[in-house]
Amino acid sequence: MLAVARSPAWAETNTSPDREGSHMNSRPNVVLVHGAWADGSSWSGVIERLQADGYHVTAPQFPLTSTADDVARLRQVLTLQDGPTIVAGHSYGGQIMTALGTDAPNLVGLVYIAAFGLDQGESLSALLSQGPTPPALAHLFTDKEGYMWQPEEDFVQHFAADVDPVRAKVMHAAQQPIASSAFTEPMGAPAWKSLPSWYLIATQDQAIPPDAQRMFANRMSATTIEIPASHVPMVSHPDEAAQFVKTAAETRTATPAGQARR
Repeated sequence: MLAVARSPAWAETNTSPDREGSHMNSRPNVVLVHGAWADGSSWSGVIERLQADGYHVTAPQFPLTSTADDVARLRQVLTLQDGPTIVAGHSYGGQIMTALGTDAPNLVGLVYIAAFGLDQGESLSALLSQGPTPPALAHLFTDKEGYMWQPEEDFVQHFAADVDPVRAKVMHAAQQPIASSAFTEPMGAPAWKSLPSWYLIATQDQAIPPDAQRMFANRMSATTIEIPASHVPMVSHPDEAAQFVKTAAETRTATPAGQARR
């Protein structure tokens, strides 16, 4: 969470040469960035809805070995897009896309879905230390290789609290651990300072407090909506999440790459 465009390390959808999508409709491509303890399949409901509306969607897998490694994967995927691209990130996925800085290829907008949106010099650990540990993160454990995992009970009851427990247990079984070092890495120049941003706030989030999400959204002057969702709104509320991504994409329709800066 390297090869070329058909690498099994990540999944690209709608890959036919004459695909319907952003190039043919002047719509941006959409790249979806998963967070910690998740993988690209966490976006399945959103992918289905965006594809049904003719968007070219890519949901890569990220190694979660370091922010630098994850940013390198996202840059790889952005380079493979055929034109202007919207990136949507969930949770730690917001850290990845924020760390793209100001020179990411093809990027014309950022959509945060209950995601971290740090400013320069901030780190995840410093931010999380400012208040009580959120319930979804209260019992994380670190293995001997330095990777952090979530227990099933916390995942089902707090991380994905509004997802059917059977499905939440499947999501937990497929979780990708994250290197603990990613939480201490300071943010460089954040991408949101030079790109238009959108933020979906999950008001029942037990991983990133809703007030922290509002703070992120306010300081990046993001277009914002709030929905009554847990930390995984793209799973429990795929209609709203997909529509929000489409709203951002429609705003950036026909925006030439390289002309997306504020």
